Amino acid sequence: MDEKQTNAQFHQGCVYCNVIEPQMNALIDHLWPANTREHFRNARIEVLKGMRSILDARIQHVSQHEKHGTKVTVE
Repeated sequence: MDEKQTNAQFHQGCVYCNVIEPQMNALIDHLWPANTREHFRNARIEVLKGMRSILDARIQHVSQHEKHGTKVTVE
């Protein structure tokens, strides 16, 4: 079973995925102009990029401080 099928089965009985989210999207589409929706979409992308940069910096910091073992001379 591939990932899409697994996700579809998981969300099949989800009230949020099947009822709330579609209604919210329809309401937002009706109330907000297209350029407003685009601004919020871009803001969401920027927040995710910010999270990614925090994770990248933390990974780099941890990678620099971990021990890489010791050298052993083999005869």
